[in-house]
Amino acid sequence: MGLEQFELVAVLAVVIILTASYFSSRFGVATPIILVIVGLAVSVIPGMPAVAPEPELILAAVLPPLLYSAAVNMPVMDFRRDLKTIGALSVVLVLVSAFGIGTLLWSIFPNLSFAAAVAVGAVVSPPDAVAATAIGKRLGLPPRLLTILEGEGLVNDATALVLMRTAVAATAGSFSFWHAAGDFFYAVVVAIVIGAAVGVIAVRIRSKIDQPVLTTAISFVVPFVAFLPTELADASGVLAVVAAGLVTGASGVRRLSVADRNAERTNWLTAQLLLENGVFLLMGLQLRTLVTDVSEGGLSVWHAVWVGLAVTVLLGLIRVGFVVPVVFTARRRRPDYEEQARRFDEALDRVSSDERFQQHPRGARFERWLERRRADARFYAGNGLGWRGGAVLAWSGMRGVVTLAAAQSLPTDFPYRTQLVLVAFVVALVTLVGQGGTLPLLIRVLGIRGTDEEQARRELALLLVEVNEAAAGQVLDNPDLRRRGGERFDPAVLEKARQVQARIAEPRRGAGAEDPVRAQYAELMQLILDAQQDALDEARSTGSYDSNTVKRAQRQLDQGSVRFTGP
Repeated sequence: MGLEQFELVAVLAVVIILTASYFSSRFGVATPIILVIVGLAVSVIPGMPAVAPEPELILAAVLPPLLYSAAVNMPVMDFRRDLKTIGALSVVLVLVSAFGIGTLLWSIFPNLSFAAAVAVGAVVSPPDAVAATAIGKRLGLPPRLLTILEGEGLVNDATALVLMRTAVAATAGSFSFWHAAGDFFYAVVVAIVIGAAVGVIAVRIRSKIDQPVLTTAISFVVPFVAFLPTELADASGVLAVVAAGLVTGASGVRRLSVADRNAERTNWLTAQLLLENGVFLLMGLQLRTLVTDVSEGGLSVWHAVWVGLAVTVLLGLIRVGFVVPVVFTARRRRPDYEEQARRFDEALDRVSSDERFQQHPRGARFERWLERRRADARFYAGNGLGWRGGAVLAWSGMRGVVTLAAAQSLPTDFPYRTQLVLVAFVVALVTLVGQGGTLPLLIRVLGIRGTDEEQARRELALLLVEVNEAAAGQVLDNPDLRRRGGERFDPAVLEKARQVQARIAEPRRGAGAEDPVRAQYAELMQLILDAQQDALDEARSTGSYDSNTVKRAQRQLDQGSVRFTGP
């Protein structure tokens, strides 16, 4: 393919992605599903050239930025609260599915070793949460369900790829369970350490530069800086990228400027739109190539299709059987969390009324710990996983392009390789179009609703009042408030600041003041904004408010900071 042809294909692909994204909401179908169908239709056009991208292009060039973008926007508090459920789905369920599917394939293909069959099972085990979350956000799924689905999608690829690599290595020699478990543990620990270190260092460097264009450019290379050295260390580069993204999302809100965060958010959303949807279009375009490879290898295409359907059914049954006890356990513990919340309320009342405790050096830290535990208990008590939510989790097992790319990365001398790649494609296609296409109907039939908008507005107003009161107490009502040089602020400036603080999210009105007043005003407003941000960070760390409410409050503070240029 010449340069001009490549440019034409790239432009057409972008036009198709944008068109599908625009009309997806009108059709009521997730964009990935539309793009896969469009890709399938285009792939069978006579004269259409074969599409067979290198699997390393997806696994090493596309997957890291996609996971990093999702991890940066994942509320760390929500991720921590549902870590057990996310871990069960993204690690335990993937392992169970891989060995279950491996057993099935081992019994179907006579020359396939059990280790090789488990490797293929690992390929088809991790669901892709993109389609599910796209549908869920549009239909208003509860935030906790979306967090679990997104968290599962962040971690399960790492589990599957590490397991696949371990199983493929086992096909070349004797298999040792303890050796494989040790390799898995090493890959996870090293990945988390390297990824967290990259995230911390990157945020510190970007906070020193404080130039939106440069800091955003740095953020584009962070996922690869985390991925490459981790892979060279024979650990999970994918998990390292997730760790770097979570660390960046947690610390960036405090260390990066508003302009940096706004620029990064816009640019990453654009990149995510093109990459995320581009891989689904690419997935559909590969149909003809896969069918041709199987036919030319003298194998049966229909046999691969039937095996793929059998694997799909078994994956669905395993997921349902796994989700049921998870939901049952969550429902059974809900009254316990209500009782825990009541006890933490009583403990906080005793602590706040005990003057000796308030004066203790570690009193504030212990009180903050109690507030966090109370918020956690209230969260679990008020956001339980009922059977309706469990049904959505069980049906959200759509596989995506990572499954296909991982299958194509199998060694060339792998038994039944071309047929197994087509099996993986059938699993991805059937789950994405079948389950993804019917998920909106399931959500409507079950009557699942997300956060009540009126309740969300009341909670946002309450949080903003709390943030403003904290800022006023720390700055405006502080009798010891001084400028940097030690002199007091002008009373007119203080009064103006109080007025602006009350409408921090509104555009500035009126003419500017004289330079001395402007300088004082800018200095005072920065103190207020810093105090507001501190109060919001405190609310975020304790988890007292819903993560969506905190996000909305953060946007309002950011807007106030950006719009503020003077009185």
